[in-house]
Amino acid sequence: MRNSTRSKVDPFIVMDVMEAARSAEAAGRHIIHMEVGQPGTAAPEGARAALSRAMGEDAMGYTVALGLPALRQRIARLYGEWYGVDLDPGRVVITPGSSGAFILAFTALFDAGDRVGIGAPGYPSYRQILRALDLVPVDIETAAENRLQPVPGDLEGRDLRGLMVASPANPSGTMLGRAEIAALMEAAAAQGASFISDEIYHGIEYEAKAVSALELSDEAYVINSFSKYFSMTGWRVGWMVVPGDHVRVIERLAQNLFICPPHASQVAALAAMECGAELEANMTVYRRNRALMLEGLPKAGFDRIAPPDGAFYVYADVSHITDDSRAFAAEILEKAGVAVTPGLDFDPARGGGTIRFSYARASADIEEGLERLRRFIAARGAI
Repeated sequence: MRNSTRSKVDPFIVMDVMEAARSAEAAGRHIIHMEVGQPGTAAPEGARAALSRAMGEDAMGYTVALGLPALRQRIARLYGEWYGVDLDPGRVVITPGSSGAFILAFTALFDAGDRVGIGAPGYPSYRQILRALDLVPVDIETAAENRLQPVPGDLEGRDLRGLMVASPANPSGTMLGRAEIAALMEAAAAQGASFISDEIYHGIEYEAKAVSALELSDEAYVINSFSKYFSMTGWRVGWMVVPGDHVRVIERLAQNLFICPPHASQVAALAAMECGAELEANMTVYRRNRALMLEGLPKAGFDRIAPPDGAFYVYADVSHITDDSRAFAAEILEKAGVAVTPGLDFDPARGGGTIRFSYARASADIEEGLERLRRFIAARGAI
């Protein structure tokens, strides 16, 4: 049987790195994981306990397509607590992870052939999901002086039908301020482009609170997830906030594409939102790890970095060392026992000279990983 042309998406390279690291561990090696974009902690204890109780009382059948009403209401309340936004719970859509939200958003907003702008470097699955839906991803090559975030001038002449931004961003961890988001929303609207804000790293911030697009306008799609701040990656539960007149459109799509998000995950997610002390304890670790990375990476020879505002990544320019980040990452894994992600995942044009380091694991692992990297670069003679 033939395959469709839209099925020809690129691999998600970090998953290949994870498999190579797993194989090395299976062979008896101790690997430090700086490739994985997920917390090293389990879902909050209260979330797991709530699900355990519920499983003894509930068959965990289908929920309605838009998600458990109690969870939608609690998420709406979160916008009041975090951003001072009075949000109608009816605009909240629970999704099978943020990935499910991307599929719903792109399908609801765009027709085949539409051009959607995405920042480069940026999360690689934006590009691949767009391609799989017969849409055209338009890479916007961001500049270091703009902290690897798009600016309004970057949109000129691109004939976009949509713009996707992420703040904090993956892989850079940089954030957009209120004025910067407002300017991008205005520039997108000027060319008739829908605005989608990926906010899945909100809650993981260091020196300033992340700004939600909903603080500025209701005319945006805002996507979030329980994967990062709430430490629930494998549970596959996220959410999306859409304009009121888009809810029924999304509901029809969700009914047919997914039926509903996982019931068990929704129960756990609702309880996780009341586990603030445990979640803030995770943040204490991230803050410590960020400090370790910002001190230790330059000492190891990776000194071309921008301090991340949020998330748990450092994106490093290694073009003075290599122009093949995939081969370089494989060498680091083989010789140093540290798994890192090649920049080619995030920026097809310039990613051969960049590496992403994740610091979401235990601090002891981060310290050991930095020391291994220092020894590796010193032995390689690349300092």
